[in-house]
Amino acid sequence: MNHHVTPHAGNQNEGTDERVQPQLQPKEIGKLRPNANPLIAHKFGADPYALVFNNRVYLYMTSDKLEYDSEGIAQKNSYSSINRITVISSNDLINWTDHGEIRVAGPEGAATWASQSWAPAAAHRKLDGQDCFFLYFANNASGIGVLSAPTPVGPWKDPIGKALVTRETPGVEDVTWLFDPAVLVDEDHQAYLYFGGGVPEGKSERPDTARVMRLGDDMITVTGKAKVIPAPFMFEDSGIHKHQHLYYYTYCSNFHEVTRAEGDPPPGEIAYMTSAQPMGPWTYQGTILQNPGHFFGIGGNNHHAIFQFADQWFIAYHAQTLCQAMDIPEGYRSTHINRIEYEETTGRIKEIQADYQGVSQLHSFDPYQAVSGATIGWSAGVSTLQLTSAEHGLALASDVVVSRLHVGSWIAISNVNFGEEGASGFAALISNQGDAATLELRLGREDGTRVGEITIPAASEAFQWKEQSTTITGAQGIHDLYIVLRASSEHSSAILLQEWKFKRL
Repeated sequence: MNHHVTPHAGNQNEGTDERVQPQLQPKEIGKLRPNANPLIAHKFGADPYALVFNNRVYLYMTSDKLEYDSEGIAQKNSYSSINRITVISSNDLINWTDHGEIRVAGPEGAATWASQSWAPAAAHRKLDGQDCFFLYFANNASGIGVLSAPTPVGPWKDPIGKALVTRETPGVEDVTWLFDPAVLVDEDHQAYLYFGGGVPEGKSERPDTARVMRLGDDMITVTGKAKVIPAPFMFEDSGIHKHQHLYYYTYCSNFHEVTRAEGDPPPGEIAYMTSAQPMGPWTYQGTILQNPGHFFGIGGNNHHAIFQFADQWFIAYHAQTLCQAMDIPEGYRSTHINRIEYEETTGRIKEIQADYQGVSQLHSFDPYQAVSGATIGWSAGVSTLQLTSAEHGLALASDVVVSRLHVGSWIAISNVNFGEEGASGFAALISNQGDAATLELRLGREDGTRVGEITIPAASEAFQWKEQSTTITGAQGIHDLYIVLRASSEHSSAILLQEWKFKRL
């Protein structure tokens, strides 16, 4: 069944699709207050993988985007044109900063040899005393590539100019799908790559298409021969983590309607195996997360990553909750996070309950630091736009991601801590894209107590950036902060918000 895009669906794309415009009084959709799931509602993001660095968690996600036919009707997600990876990060798991997209594959990508980029995995290593970051991605199901960067958000380059894992890699000849990488850097600095999937004819119970192999010290080569992981009913989605000296290999079970014995993984669930060694032998333990359809009423594939952050353990996974809320249930996925817990005596993972509520905010938000305009807790009518420095008059070495607000749009930041004395001022770097407008700062709700406002004059030229400021009164303690754009006249307007910061009293 085809679905026309609803008027408020324009905030789901990165601001480059002008066919869809927000309505004048936009409504929040997908991520509804006070829920934490899905993590963001202004765009999609699938196949999440988590990297923790400097007290932030970075999530790398397949860049699902709405596909349309010639009449502008949203179609099923074909995955065939996805050649970028979306990156978001947070230090509190509620307010997420959009870092835009990594141009991975295709003529404009870092890996020009590749055609797609699906299901990323990321790792950090210190090499020659320098922080180095590595992004592993699937070129559809035909091979796995690697990019490297000096920071978690780039700039990314292809250090080898070809695929890292191919059909010629020792031990992978019989792997149906060469995709869905996961990576583990162990305490001894040895790194391992996990990947694979697919079900050969007649082998639903034991596909034997999961693999693990060692990475070289440089993180951009593989060494030795890939080893089979004998995962029962394996389908896709390799995951790996280590908890109290046990290695946990996690994966999605296949959807084949075949006879399953008691204890076998049901279709489309996250199952896991454990081992005392990173390459096995492995012992099957059971399933921990049912298919998204069980929790959210819309199924599809199941993809996850397990990570430790702030002394707690979490699982990131995707579900089609946002596209369902948009009335476009056509395979577009969004990332969610829930807590996971272990049985103390056995190390077994307790069954996970996925939900919209999600996790609790880890700590309050500091408004006295420079905050990216693309940092969002909840929103309505907001999109993000990735600007290149050369094209948009930005004196920066890399792309900048900004929020685009139309009249009536708002961004909410959860649990902002203004302190006992409170804030005295606010400044923001803004580019007006139309007529004069007013940026209001409110507490508690989009129509809550107003503590300050900035009058923004009409645009004189495209992408002219100005720092504008206002005094603040009445902002003490901890509140949800709302940044709201209002019209100064009957005319509509839009602004780009690059950065903002409060000043202490």
